[in-house]
Amino acid sequence: MGGAGGLGKPTAWQERARPGTAQQHEDAPSFQYDHEAFLGKEEARSFDQLSPEESQERLGKIVDRIDENKDGYLTTEELKNWIKRVQKRYIYENVAKVWKDYDTNKDNKITWEEYKQATYGYYLENPEEFQDATDRHSFKKMLPRDERRFKTADLDGDSAATREEFTAFLHPEEFEHMKDIVVLETLEDIDKNEDGFVDQDEYIADMFANEEGGPEPDWVTTEREQFSDFRDLNKDGKMDKEEIQHWILPQDYDHALAEARHLVYESDVDKDQKLTKEEVLDNWNMFVGSQATNYGEDLTRNHDEL
Repeated sequence: MGGAGGLGKPTAWQERARPGTAQQHEDAPSFQYDHEAFLGKEEARSFDQLSPEESQERLGKIVDRIDENKDGYLTTEELKNWIKRVQKRYIYENVAKVWKDYDTNKDNKITWEEYKQATYGYYLENPEEFQDATDRHSFKKMLPRDERRFKTADLDGDSAATREEFTAFLHPEEFEHMKDIVVLETLEDIDKNEDGFVDQDEYIADMFANEEGGPEPDWVTTEREQFSDFRDLNKDGKMDKEEIQHWILPQDYDHALAEARHLVYESDVDKDQKLTKEEVLDNWNMFVGSQATNYGEDLTRNHDEL
């Protein structure tokens, strides 16, 4: 979306595959979801370059690190803690990668002006080059929206983001004080008639565009039922901000715990609710990939071992 000379838009938050929806494990045969949850996206790619033997050897080392009390078993709690650490590491690595692009004066803070210039500078200086109405509308909409999000992340109000504040800006869904912004942006994205609510048709349109006008697929019918039964809590035919928050940031759902339980359930041969290293390695391709399980991947970047 960024014009020439711009850095593009890292701030659009699009992760709306919510708990219990079909997207979570629909790719089960390739285990990609599990690999990324267990390793992180970058590390999952690095395993795709290894032979099955190398993958299993490295997985064995990871198992030793996950086993916090060194009793020879991985519990659901230990797996959950590991998955949470992996997720946090991914977020902070992502911020570290882009930091220098925005901290142009190298003072270890990113001001709103630095971010605005890096992201929108070309557009602001050359608006005539953005003839496409969609592009113009996108930039006009995103600039104030980014500024609003930046101000919310900037807890001390000095218009300069520390690393922690900039992390909250780029990954608001991970921070308690950013939850209202995540809800508001989701509402603005989906609420096409701008009445301040999300009705069932708007909810479906965010996932499925029925361009051919034929009958809706079964999964869409299921999502309509989900909306009526679980999204629209007060049964008034639409979602307000509170209901949107319950949908996208559910308090009673822990992704890491759900994934940990899933990994234990699928690998726990003796059904004692915990995993030995042998049980993990016997089901190794659920935890990590390799050349044998990722045909056609042309990824040659090397990564340091976890």
